[in-house]
Amino acid sequence: MHRNPRKKKQGRVYLVGAGPGDPGLITIKGSNYLKKAEVIIYDRLIDDSLLDSIQDNTEKIYVGKERGYHAREQQEINRLLVAKAKEGKIVVRLKGGDPLVLGRGAEEAEILAQNAIPFEIVPGVSSVYAVPTYAGIPVTDRRLASSFTIITGHEDPEKGRSNIRWDKISTCSDTLVILMGMGNLTSIISKLVTHGKPLSTPVAIVSQGTDPQQQTITGTLDNI
Repeated sequence: MHRNPRKKKQGRVYLVGAGPGDPGLITIKGSNYLKKAEVIIYDRLIDDSLLDSIQDNTEKIYVGKERGYHAREQQEINRLLVAKAKEGKIVVRLKGGDPLVLGRGAEEAEILAQNAIPFEIVPGVSSVYAVPTYAGIPVTDRRLASSFTIITGHEDPEKGRSNIRWDKISTCSDTLVILMGMGNLTSIISKLVTHGKPLSTPVAIVSQGTDPQQQTITGTLDNI
């Protein structure tokens, strides 16, 4: 009698948005997947309390990035996701905000698809609107602003050239939400003004969004 070899367990990856900082902003679905995870691969801006309630035997791997320092390069993170899933593990890739809003979620999903790894993307609350909300700033207001545009303030330097059409963006939308822009603030202001934004345009800069340390500075393009 021949015994059938035991079928290898199928791994799966969940790309989960953790929200912008406040641990209470993770979705119920994202929180439930965290509890089931055998491996959690997480970013820098994840609140530590999200990791406190997971199983003791869950493997936690930090892959955070910040300006000038990457704990793991993106290609290494991609390989790690594939490798852990091929071990038959339930993997949660825990990302700040929403996985597909100015993040690398699309790149990670593409790699998983290329390697035939089953995956699911779990949307998260994005800092695009959550941080202004915590600061008391509506991104739309039917009396003042009927549109808003999301812009990265820190493009991938490997592209070689900017894809941002400042000549169009400066005048096409009522509210501009610029993420990760502090390091390039002077350049961003110059481009906006050059392409038609009045110096009197109100500006708010919010740091540590949705955290207890959140701070807001207001001014205009002329003095911010």
